Amino acid sequence: MERICEPELMDEPLQAEAYAAADFSGGDQAVLERIEALPGLRGSGDGEGLSVVDLGCGPGNITFLVARRWPGARVLGIDGSAAMLAIAERRRLADPAAHRYVRFQRLVLPSPQLVGPCSAVVSNSLLHHLHDPGVFWGAVKQLAGPDTGLYVRDLRRPANAADLEALVARHTGAAPEVLRRDYAHSLRAAFTPAEVREQLDSAGLGGLQVREVDDRYLEIQGHGLPGRLAP
Repeated sequence: MERICEPELMDEPLQAEAYAAADFSGGDQAVLERIEALPGLRGSGDGEGLSVVDLGCGPGNITFLVARRWPGARVLGIDGSAAMLAIAERRRLADPAAHRYVRFQRLVLPSPQLVGPCSAVVSNSLLHHLHDPGVFWGAVKQLAGPDTGLYVRDLRRPANAADLEALVARHTGAAPEVLRRDYAHSLRAAFTPAEVREQLDSAGLGGLQVREVDDRYLEIQGHGLPGRLAP
């Protein structure tokens, strides 16, 4: 099935609020468990001295989970959507402890303001939003160093329209119409594992692992990225 791009940013407040209100707790916890297994983070106690960047953080679901898991780490959530970051900041202010362990920044990729190296780069469902995936991998390389861990989770594009419709029915059957529509668009905008491997080869990141997860996801991970460090 041919890829059809969707808007890069969720800038509509009602759309952002609907997304933030959805229950992604099961999937978010699975992402956290995969992040915990990264060599640079595994067994790192409270994370003192670590720095983690969440690319495409949205309303902060993964950002807050990471920050609570490693309360001594510096955790930065980055997103281009003002509507999403307004929700993330509202959540941060509602949690007194969050003032010290997490912050958010609005950046639209590509951005020269990304500065590495950091201990880990994580991202959940940003890649498929970008019309040019090279922008994403360029951002990863800006943040990467020889000891940086990477974990990326994203949708993968189904083979045909019937499979897409089945996935929408299976996973968003009881969701509001705005979420069902957005989910269908996201599946159509997602990449296949083969396409992602081609992207990684083009970016000089061919050593990263790509694998299919469940019936709709793919994940990319690795440690010790050969990226260009920002000064």
